[in-house]
Amino acid sequence: MQERKVISFESIRVACKNCTLTALCLPMGLDPADVERLDGIVKRSRPLHRGDDVFRAGERFRNLYVVKTGSVKTYTPKDEGGEQVLGFHLPGEVIGLDAIELEVHTCSARVLETSAICEVPFSRLEELSSLIPSLQHQMYRLLSKEIHQDTEMLLLLGKRSSEERLATFLLSLSHRLKKRGLSSSEFHLSMSRHEISNYLGLAVETISRLFTRFHEEGLLDVRRKYVRITDIDGLEALISHANAPNTKRQYT
Repeated sequence: MQERKVISFESIRVACKNCTLTALCLPMGLDPADVERLDGIVKRSRPLHRGDDVFRAGERFRNLYVVKTGSVKTYTPKDEGGEQVLGFHLPGEVIGLDAIELEVHTCSARVLETSAICEVPFSRLEELSSLIPSLQHQMYRLLSKEIHQDTEMLLLLGKRSSEERLATFLLSLSHRLKKRGLSSSEFHLSMSRHEISNYLGLAVETISRLFTRFHEEGLLDVRRKYVRITDIDGLEALISHANAPNTKRQYT
């Protein structure tokens, strides 16, 4: 039986002002007093393990959630059975924004590996946002980012080949890990091949074949869930024809 990664409860009770994710999670320019006020409403739960639910579709919306450590997937059930993966979320990323309008979660969120999650009561956050302009601006930025990511995903699924989809996914993951001070070229995938194929709209056999092909072509070193990007320029070249001339794609 695989051992669960141990995360100390004390280690996830770090105050916002001392958290390594501050630059990603909080708006720039908050003064110490405002950080203390925000920290006062954040709830830090005990570590969750792979398969645990953060929230489920149909539940009443009360909190936004910030991934502190580990990773989470969001998904929705399919009418014909199974699920549709909507996204994979890394430390510093906020989930639950889609539930604000209807006040009900329209998708579910499930932990992919041992993770720590910060809960932010939305009603309290609204109150603080009305008093702290930079916090209100951060909310607008997060909502805008959510819309942008949805648009990018539609473009990816609608116009890209299978090779471009996987290359874009890996480059996006690499870029997001780098922003968190982690290795951008060497990482373990917390999601399964099936989950990746579901997210990218491809058959799992296609994903497995592409990983093997990318490995054989020297783009990646792949050993089960371990991935090392050995030729990032080669991955970029796979999708370069979809970029504007002399521009670099931004992976969010």
